[in-house]
Amino acid sequence: MPKFWAGIAVVALAGAGLAWWGTGDIRSKYATDVQYLADNADEEGVTVTKSGLQIKTIQSGEGKPPTDNDVAMISITGTLRDGKVFQEPASGPFPVSGGIPGFTEALKLMQKGGKYKIWIPSDIGYGPNDVPDQKTGGVAIPGGSLLIFDVELQDFLPRDQFEAAMKQQQEQMQKAAEAAGQGAPPPQN
Repeated sequence: MPKFWAGIAVVALAGAGLAWWGTGDIRSKYATDVQYLADNADEEGVTVTKSGLQIKTIQSGEGKPPTDNDVAMISITGTLRDGKVFQEPASGPFPVSGGIPGFTEALKLMQKGGKYKIWIPSDIGYGPNDVPDQKTGGVAIPGGSLLIFDVELQDFLPRDQFEAAMKQQQEQMQKAAEAAGQGAPPPQN
C-alpha cells in the first residue's frame, strides 16, 4: 500500500509541474510587472542589478563600457510587455547620460559590438506618468510601464570628440551649400 500512495504522490507532483510549466505564457501575460520580472530574473543569462534593471547579453562585445561622458552609437527597438512597439528600430547617436536612469545604467554595462536585451522597471524608466506620442498626441507609453529594449552598441566616443566631429560636419555642409548657391559668376560689363 505505501508504494501505491508514493506512486500517486509522484504522479500528482508531475502533473502539477507540467501544469505550471504549460501555463508559463499565461502567467507571463497576466502577471504583474513585479511577478514578470521575478520570473524573468530566473531565465538563463539574465543579470539583475541593484536598481532592478535586467540585462541579457545576446552577443558579447569587446573592450571597456562607455561612461557618462560618452556618446554611444546604438541600434535600438523598444517594446512594452504586450509586444507593442513604442520605439521603432532606429540607429544613431545617444548621449550615455541623456536618457532615463535605467537606460543610462544599461549602456554603462555594454561593450562595443555587443547586442543586449534589457528590461527597465518603471521606477527607473518613465515612472508613473504617460509618455505622449509626438506624432499623434496620444499615449505612446502608459505610465508605470515596464520597458523592454533590444540594443546593439555599435561604438562610442567621448562627448567632446563627438561634438567636435558634428561641428566640423556642419561647417563642411554649410561651405558646400554656399559653394552650390554661388553658381556661375555674374556677367562682366
